[in-house]
Amino acid sequence: MAPNKTGDELVFFVNGKKERIAKSHGSQCGFCTPGIVMSMYTLLRNKPEPKMEDIEDAFQGNLCRCTGYRPILEGYRTFAKTQSNKQQKQLCFKGERVTWIQPTTLKELVALKSQYPNAKLVVGNTEVGIEMRLKNMLYPVIIAPAWISEMNAVQHTETGVTFGAACTLSLVEEVLRKAVAELPPYKTEVFQAVLEQLRWFAGPQIRNVAALGGNIMTASPISDLNPVLMASESKLTLVSNEGKRTITMDEKFFTGYRKTTVKPEEILLSVEIPYSKKGEYFSAFKQASRREDDIAIVTCGMRVLFQDGTKRIEKIKLSYGGMAPTTVLALKTCQELSGRDWNEKLLQDACRLLAGEMDLSPSAPGGMVDFRRTLTLSFFFKFYLTVLQKLSKNHNGTEVPRGQAVEDMVGRPLMHISAAKQACGEAVYCDDIPHYENELYLTLVTSTKAHAKILSVDVSEAQTVPGFVCFVSAKDVPGSNITGIANDETVFAEDVVTCVGHIIGAVVADTQEHSRRAAKAVKIKYEELKPIVTIQEAIEKQSFFKSIKRINKGDVKKGFEESDHILEGEMYIGGQEHFYLETHCTVAVPKGEDGEMELFVSTQNLMKTQEFAANALGVPSNRVVVRVKRMGGGFGGKETRSTILSTVVVVTAFKTGRPVRCMLDRDEDMLISGGRHPFLGRYKVGFMKNGKVKSLEVSYYSNGGNSVDLSYGVMDRALLHLDNSYNIPNVRSMGIVCKTNLPSNTAFRGFGGPQGMMIAECWMSDLARKCGLPPEEVRKLNLYNEGDLTHFNQKLEGFTLRRCWDECMSSSNYHARKKLIEEFNKQNRWKKRGMCIIPTKFGISFTVPFLNQAGALVHVYTDGSVLLTHGGTEMGQGLHTKMIQNACQTILKRLEPIKQSNPKGSWEDWNIRTDIVMDVGTSLNPAIDIGQVEGAFVQGLGLFTIEELRYSPEGNLYTRGPGMYKIPAFGDIPTEFYVSLLRDCPNSKAVYSSKAVGEPPLFLSASVFYAIKDAIYSARKDSGLTEPFRLDSPATPERIRNACVDIFTEMVTASGFTVCSLPHMECVCWS
Repeated sequence: MAPNKTGDELVFFVNGKKERIAKSHGSQCGFCTPGIVMSMYTLLRNKPEPKMEDIEDAFQGNLCRCTGYRPILEGYRTFAKTQSNKQQKQLCFKGERVTWIQPTTLKELVALKSQYPNAKLVVGNTEVGIEMRLKNMLYPVIIAPAWISEMNAVQHTETGVTFGAACTLSLVEEVLRKAVAELPPYKTEVFQAVLEQLRWFAGPQIRNVAALGGNIMTASPISDLNPVLMASESKLTLVSNEGKRTITMDEKFFTGYRKTTVKPEEILLSVEIPYSKKGEYFSAFKQASRREDDIAIVTCGMRVLFQDGTKRIEKIKLSYGGMAPTTVLALKTCQELSGRDWNEKLLQDACRLLAGEMDLSPSAPGGMVDFRRTLTLSFFFKFYLTVLQKLSKNHNGTEVPRGQAVEDMVGRPLMHISAAKQACGEAVYCDDIPHYENELYLTLVTSTKAHAKILSVDVSEAQTVPGFVCFVSAKDVPGSNITGIANDETVFAEDVVTCVGHIIGAVVADTQEHSRRAAKAVKIKYEELKPIVTIQEAIEKQSFFKSIKRINKGDVKKGFEESDHILEGEMYIGGQEHFYLETHCTVAVPKGEDGEMELFVSTQNLMKTQEFAANALGVPSNRVVVRVKRMGGGFGGKETRSTILSTVVVVTAFKTGRPVRCMLDRDEDMLISGGRHPFLGRYKVGFMKNGKVKSLEVSYYSNGGNSVDLSYGVMDRALLHLDNSYNIPNVRSMGIVCKTNLPSNTAFRGFGGPQGMMIAECWMSDLARKCGLPPEEVRKLNLYNEGDLTHFNQKLEGFTLRRCWDECMSSSNYHARKKLIEEFNKQNRWKKRGMCIIPTKFGISFTVPFLNQAGALVHVYTDGSVLLTHGGTEMGQGLHTKMIQNACQTILKRLEPIKQSNPKGSWEDWNIRTDIVMDVGTSLNPAIDIGQVEGAFVQGLGLFTIEELRYSPEGNLYTRGPGMYKIPAFGDIPTEFYVSLLRDCPNSKAVYSSKAVGEPPLFLSASVFYAIKDAIYSARKDSGLTEPFRLDSPATPERIRNACVDIFTEMVTASGFTVCSLPHMECVCWS
């Protein structure tokens, strides 16, 4: 740790970080920026001259939903080059329900654990904190052993490295990395495996505080490190009043789910990670939904020791996490393999044995049963090849060469107007508004059932919580309880709830903590009704919203008759959580006369916020003032759904006569606010032998949730984009919105367009395969041309799509790279690459015509300052910045005659490698526009490959919060990310010849999905499968692995334990 800095030095140090992120356009909505600045600050305090790899690692725990990460890394690239001895005293804090004790000596700690055997030992609070906060668990006594010197010691012994149990994972990483650099490679096989697991273990913020001992004692069945420690037979030293004992971390250590052999009064003192021996090899593997900062689906540690100078196994340990309630050893398999030679026969037998031993019930917690069982075999196969490579010292495989970063900027890239304030934490968001005197805090009480009658609501226990003020429900609404875009929702549920998360009431208290405790104490009794959760269930039960959308063109029947081929299929596209960094937030302040109310809301839609609040209060709209300075992201999620919170808060403020505040936690926000509509598309397409499309019949079904909201508009736009960029002579289409018992889905960047286009690219990809032609040739053959009519009869004018296509093909070196990929795939059986180019034609406008208008008012004061008022909200897209640029141009033009007549006058006198080619018209601000393209692309990358919402059959959302729902992180962006704006393509119908840039780029990330599908085609071809196949979105690791049909997937799907024998496998060393 660097020496402490003075206040002035600290300000200067942090200012350098904020300036670089601001000037590199790395701040859009700005809500995440202070956290990123402080991560960089922490890194530079600890390592003043970091490498670029250190900078990338430092951000593993940070998330950004706007930028696409590239400008942040570019800004901080400029920093890269090519403990106190004070005597501590025991501390003890007693809260209302928890006592927290921090001893200073091992003797004190042992005595405390003897006195409180059930007390939790906490170092970083990374597990217990979550359990208490999110799982409602209570631990009356918590002991913090972070100051115990013996538990922080590191010792190098003859047999390994011993770490105190309180050593942080960052320290473990640092010590082992140094050992790997200094010791012979044969001694550090286990260390390298630990480092590989730590590389993807949470983020540095967690690793800096999480302890090695805590990771073990938590006894998580999906722990990243426990399989490594078990397979390596690490030694654990335990201490209690009875003395010390040392045990081996083996198959007997974990006795059940979250249980170990450690006695209640014992403390884990230290962990010895052993050196490996000559002839010993060790590997660790982990599969998660996202590469970095994500929990494992399956994890493992694998170790083999050969008899001296041979390939005969002396000892083997295969340990898995995610395959049982505990970390387990494959004991039977290991026993069978001992004494065998390391050859292909052993590989076949090992896979057969593991398929039988690593079994899972179809109802196993976590699901994905076939995928997890396949992973156990795939991991062993990777281990086999890794060891084979080390034994043979041979390596095959080629890498696609990397290029150099190129940015094609046009115009003047003015920095985001609020970037500097956002970077240093000075930008004010809704919850940053100072608390009012006498302010109350609100917590929602929501339904735990997807469909049920409310029998009773009991608040008696809640009333006993300190600070409780009142419970608010439907009977407290002074105006109308009916709300929503289609007037089909209620402020508070009255008799029936129609989704999990349906707002029934709210508890108001003096503090946030008290209101949360009181809300949890509210008891609700239900009479459950049968819920409808999925699109398939809605179709079966004909549960639809009334309006059915249709767009037809030409003679579909004749088109099919004239076609050489007809292809039918369907595709499912999952929903997506908005995951704006700032959750829904409202502060309501009663003004004390005539029912006036002032609201500070994080919303994209001030009009509906005002209208719904006035309607609930029973007052005219002019009595309600709504203010929003900026949002920490919105993406459509705050267009209408912010009102479900703001209306509740305003009713509560009216009832209490006091200011009321509520900011949702992430899990609450995800539970109640809905997201992108899941879609099911069924298609029938007719086409010629050369791939030319003749006729299309398509039906779209969307999951609207429990209310209409904006679902009709989303379906309209999906149907308007069913062609994507392709000229289809004959079209028959239908769109149906399903009514289900999920929270109402709503607007999301793209507004139905990405779903409509995704299904178009699905059938386009499959028909190209059916014709045996390169997909890019078939796509280009079907592209629209200038002057063509769309299926909804819009004439395409100023249509630059073919220019974008040709420029992208050229700048990306598409054909040369494709040849390299084909050659790579020929040489590699078990590792495949793919490539795809996707066009996008995106229509910008509201489908309700009168909404397509806006206005702005500019006041120029006599001192030269300017007040600019307009009807848009700032959520990171740079709207204020662009408006200022436009206003400046207009003002300067009007000032010109005055300046010429009086050039010396005062203000008082004047009175004033992903490659993307994108057509944004004449860019108003290329830096902001490129940031929008990158941010949209990465958000789409999440939609199509990572982000998956999972619900129970009863309608409960499993993927609630960042622990279970993963958005792309810094490590998920393309290594080479090239964005260029098409030149010389002005738009005569818009402000300063510009074009929309926020929504259109999102669908371009479908190229990643279809590149993955291209790679899967190559893998399936090696297994003798060449027909088109179904791959739903998102293309998660589970879907990808299961689609790559091979011997391993066949083994785990075989009935019972009778598994197929393995044919000869191409055992090329792992590449």
